[in-house]
Amino acid sequence: MSEEAQRGLYVLSAGAAKALVEGLAAEFHRDTGAVIRGTFGAVGAMRERLLAGDACDAFVSTAAMLDSLEQDGRVIAGTVRTLGRVRTGIAVRAGEPLADVSTGDALAARLRDAPAIYVPDTERATAGIHFVRVLDRLGLLATLAAKLRTYPNGAVAMQRLARDGPAGAIGCTQATEILYTDGVVLAGLLPNEFELATAYAAGVCTSAADASLASTFTDWIAGDRTAALRRAGGFEA
Repeated sequence: MSEEAQRGLYVLSAGAAKALVEGLAAEFHRDTGAVIRGTFGAVGAMRERLLAGDACDAFVSTAAMLDSLEQDGRVIAGTVRTLGRVRTGIAVRAGEPLADVSTGDALAARLRDAPAIYVPDTERATAGIHFVRVLDRLGLLATLAAKLRTYPNGAVAMQRLARDGPAGAIGCTQATEILYTDGVVLAGLLPNEFELATAYAAGVCTSAADASLASTFTDWIAGDRTAALRRAGGFEA
């Protein structure tokens, strides 16, 4: 049977959880017969797609956004499951010296030295929005604006850093998107004064074609089946 003819589960997901969704896809298909058809991007972009009427059985995003969608009646009450908390970090290409980002001064110096800085959407992605605020607090927003290389989400930004980044380039996004991407490594988390820790969750949409199947998915992605994958990818309990 072709994939097109098989039952599908449509998932709109924040980029921070992309590897998590894809990591359970094969087992989910074997056990349920359903193919996960995921779309991934900045949390704001995924919300826009949901509101625009894109097919969506399960929604994976920040806990705050899931709470808002539940209150708006777009996510079924009581179906939201917590995935964990994700912090934001700095990435370098594999094989290059790790950047010292342990203090605000060290972070500022490394940012100034970098020939390019790879980040997710600075208007719709959680980490991208936060990174702009960090630059502003460091007094570097205007100075470094030309160095920013922005992409729809952090996963794509890290892939491009790994593939195209010049020597010394760095990136900033959710730790999950760094740890799940081949070719980049986590140099360190943002200093305490600039820390961003974001809680993520998954819920069943009221538009779900099969709410029971979608509930199975949210149970899996937040449960024991993916606990090790969540920990390895930077999701903290």
